[in-house]
Amino acid sequence: MVKICTIMSLNIIDLFAGAGGLSEGFINAGFNPVAHVEMNKDACETLKTRTAYHYLKSENRLDIYYSYLKQDITKSELLSYVPEKLINSVINEEINDNTINSIFNSIDKIINKGKIDVLIGGPSCQSYSLIGRSRDPNNMVGDQRNYLFKYYAQFLDRYKPKFFVFENVIGLLSAGNSRYLKSMLSLFQKYGYGVEYKILSSDDYGVLQKRRRVIIIGKRGASKFSFPEIESIENKWEVKKDLFYDLPSLKPGDEPRISKYIKPPNDYLTLFEKRNGIDFVTQHVARMHNDQDLEIYKIAIEKWIKNEERLKYSDLPKRLQSHSNTESFLDRFKVVNPKGHSHTVVAHISKDGHHYIYPDLNQVRSISVREAARLQSFPDSYHFEGGRTASFRQIGNAVPPLMAKKIAEAIFDHLK
Repeated sequence: MVKICTIMSLNIIDLFAGAGGLSEGFINAGFNPVAHVEMNKDACETLKTRTAYHYLKSENRLDIYYSYLKQDITKSELLSYVPEKLINSVINEEINDNTINSIFNSIDKIINKGKIDVLIGGPSCQSYSLIGRSRDPNNMVGDQRNYLFKYYAQFLDRYKPKFFVFENVIGLLSAGNSRYLKSMLSLFQKYGYGVEYKILSSDDYGVLQKRRRVIIIGKRGASKFSFPEIESIENKWEVKKDLFYDLPSLKPGDEPRISKYIKPPNDYLTLFEKRNGIDFVTQHVARMHNDQDLEIYKIAIEKWIKNEERLKYSDLPKRLQSHSNTESFLDRFKVVNPKGHSHTVVAHISKDGHHYIYPDLNQVRSISVREAARLQSFPDSYHFEGGRTASFRQIGNAVPPLMAKKIAEAIFDHLK
């Protein structure tokens, strides 16, 4: 049962929580989230829905949750079964100078003098990402998002957790000639934490996606701290054969409310609990594409299937080139590798599907919301609120729960 601040709980606060991928991993490792702080309304609605899932699961009442997924009951009816204090643990606020004290007050009321064991989260990554910097005329210099870590440090100072986990893109290592990384490490040490960081790749932990992230871990009261050993997994599974194999076929524009699995769960889906008890599929919906894009998709798929060769935009027939720039971003049309692991899923997937083309000539389209969620290792019971575009954005911004769980297990061992 999800409880708040019981004596035996290992309590976490999730800052810049997004759709909750990081906290989902910590929950599955035995931690209790006492608060999520997130500025995006759709992501907060997703967090409330997931909070309802975990509570109803603890009460053996998942039938209510499934009724919501089937749209037999409304969101308000779903939340009426959940204690109000749990719903209120999702705080829809941007963290800034004007809001931080009210956020502190909200969390103080929730924990009621209880302890926080771990602070987790990663602020907006656009200002650190290599792509974000390349697209910004000022190279993100002066962007206030560069300094969100200072608010993170204020939470460390107030709640003094035993550990913290700070996640961000690998561009953090080079942004501002590394001055942002050096500043945050120095600030975290100033508040009493020994810190260490590593680059972790999600495909080392069962995720069928190549996604590298900087993970900074700090331990309170430690002058020196060695990054904990995080158990990796031999990952021989394949996207199409193992991850997508039981999902029904789609045509561009198909948006079924409920789908049925077409095959029983395989070893991968069982081991990592992707279907986790649910016997139907939601959010397996595909974008509509115009004829020109579909023709390009088909060329890209044929190149990959025949020679495992990526399509270069400059190699397209002139009649299919609608962009004058043929010198940069030549991989703007990219097929998901069916026989290995996908390239990184990012938030741009919310704008178009060109970078995430389904790897099959019998289904010429971009991947569905559910397929993107699976690439990020979210279970099929995870429901994203706000519609298709908002769902893609939340998924692209998320931390893969499987990787998060492995990090959480390592922290859990230290806390024991």
